[in-house]
Amino acid sequence: MTPSRSSWNRRRFLGTTIGGGAALALGPRLARAQVLGANDRLRVGVVGTGGRARHLMRLLKELPGCEMVAVSDVFEPRMLEAVEIAGPATAKHADYRRLLDDKDVHAVLVGSPDHWHLKMAADAIAAGKDVYLEKPVSRTLEDGDALLELAEGTKQIVQTGTQQRSWEHFALGKQIVDSGKLGQVTFVHTYWHQRMGMGAWPEVDQARLDWKGWLGSAPEQPWNPQRFFRWRHFRDFGGGVLTDLRTHWIDVVHWYMGVTTPQTAVVTSAKYRIKTMDWPDTVTATLEYPRDFMVTHTGTYASSIDDGGLEFRGDRATLKVDRERLVVYSEDSRKGEPRRHTPEPEILVRSLGDGTSAHLSNWLDCIRSRKAPTAPIRVGVEAARAAHIANQSILTGSRVRWNAAAGKVERA
Repeated sequence: MTPSRSSWNRRRFLGTTIGGGAALALGPRLARAQVLGANDRLRVGVVGTGGRARHLMRLLKELPGCEMVAVSDVFEPRMLEAVEIAGPATAKHADYRRLLDDKDVHAVLVGSPDHWHLKMAADAIAAGKDVYLEKPVSRTLEDGDALLELAEGTKQIVQTGTQQRSWEHFALGKQIVDSGKLGQVTFVHTYWHQRMGMGAWPEVDQARLDWKGWLGSAPEQPWNPQRFFRWRHFRDFGGGVLTDLRTHWIDVVHWYMGVTTPQTAVVTSAKYRIKTMDWPDTVTATLEYPRDFMVTHTGTYASSIDDGGLEFRGDRATLKVDRERLVVYSEDSRKGEPRRHTPEPEILVRSLGDGTSAHLSNWLDCIRSRKAPTAPIRVGVEAARAAHIANQSILTGSRVRWNAAAGKVERA
């Protein structure tokens, strides 16, 4: 069958962009830098073994050249679930500092709540460990500043958990934007929707939970199951939807557009569905950036349809990308077409697999090579900073401006 014009064009673009013979269905890049012997295996410890960390552990287990040898959590049932993944010989530590004391642990994956990220990363680096630090890397702007200072003074490899930078079709999107194919991009829309459950909380045996240890630097407070299970949405522990979900997408915006920090932010938000959390369940945020473009983000915890994605709108073409596909629509395709019809895409690439595997693989490769990872600490801090700036608009109820010279947020 003769390929259509749109099919031929996207093959031609892929061929000239990433090399001839590129497939249109892309999987995560899992190639290793080298095959190591059994005695050279990287020994990884995991600090904070909640659901996200255990997902990362399952992916790590499939990667060659490493083994998980130690886990730490203040909630024993979760730590035991992590042991089931890593293996019965895995060392268990209620105090993560004992894991860091182990000289046979080469690297540490930090999957703790956000308010622990700075402390645990700093302690791991001080112990000579390479680190995988989940996003958002910071709970506050000040935490981000401290992380940057820390990173600049260390030779340790620190990968941050914005895995799109290692995902093949997201990397292709960067090449498309850099090629100028979209023309002048003046507007980027990001969105992420989830349906948050409102049922009863699981039973917690508090004799197996060190609640004070879990709180750490947070203000002392009585046990509260919602704060334990939904910690991301309480100010003592996290920054809500904008740091949890939007951090991923704003990192892609920074990467594609070559920027680091918004100039202004204004957010409209509300607690329409879940009244008991500190942060809102529904948001619309607008950020203005240098280089003459703006970014919007919409999100709700009432709907899981569409999940999340990004749209980059230029005067020559529009690029849409999410974790399943990348699509480019040319403005030329509108010529002669009824305006009510969505045009045929010029480029359509579907993604296979989870780019998180490639991201973990990149971390392991960089530990061996001592090269910079795809998502070093600076880009993680910059992504989180954009979310913190937007959150200041929520807290002040006003449009805010980033004062770069003073390193602080001000009312606009």
